[in-house]
Amino acid sequence: MVTGPAPWAHLSAAERRLSLDLVRERAGRFAAPLPEPIRVPGSRDAAVLIPMFERDDDVHVVLTKRPETMPSHQGEIAFPGGTLQPGVDRDPLDTALREAHEEIGLDPDLVEVVVALDRLGTVGSKFVIDPFVGLLAEPPHLRADPREVARVFDVSLSELLHDDTYREEHWTFPVSSARPFTELDVVFFELEGETVWGATARILRSFLARLLGVEGESSAYRSLSE
Repeated sequence: MVTGPAPWAHLSAAERRLSLDLVRERAGRFAAPLPEPIRVPGSRDAAVLIPMFERDDDVHVVLTKRPETMPSHQGEIAFPGGTLQPGVDRDPLDTALREAHEEIGLDPDLVEVVVALDRLGTVGSKFVIDPFVGLLAEPPHLRADPREVARVFDVSLSELLHDDTYREEHWTFPVSSARPFTELDVVFFELEGETVWGATARILRSFLARLLGVEGESSAYRSLSE
């Protein structure tokens, strides 16, 4: 069942227009990340990078498409990122930058990390994800590692914030014998030829709502999913 408009539906096109400088300024005023979400037994630490750059007077976000050969989330749209590797990564930020370099060839030295977002917990894939926003001074030259990325592309904030791009659906699904069912609103961004959903859509929705000052969160962000 489709529920509710986008959190920013009441804003004008001008109010949704953001420059990279404005993203930097507003993200710098974000409150500290919330405490860690409830962990599912066996959860692993992971991190993702949200790379952003400006082109043609619009801010763009870098996304990847996972190959169908991956062990989880096959064919889904994701931010560059992966699992924290003890002994290799000092912290989740190291993980996000390393994975972005390995997956899409993004030089860590070109990334201005401006904010850490709230951690996100998932049930099915059992990750606790640290998202980081990284700004790039110019459009990057990226190359996808075919072992981990089927496609790397970017999407403008004007497209992400368009009324026709966003939707929510109310889902009911089983979780465990102790808690047979849970209900939540699942977020989707319908792009040209691709659909963003799951943890990536949840991170995007929360981040964009905070940038625009419309931070009220639906049940999708108070619940664990996937």
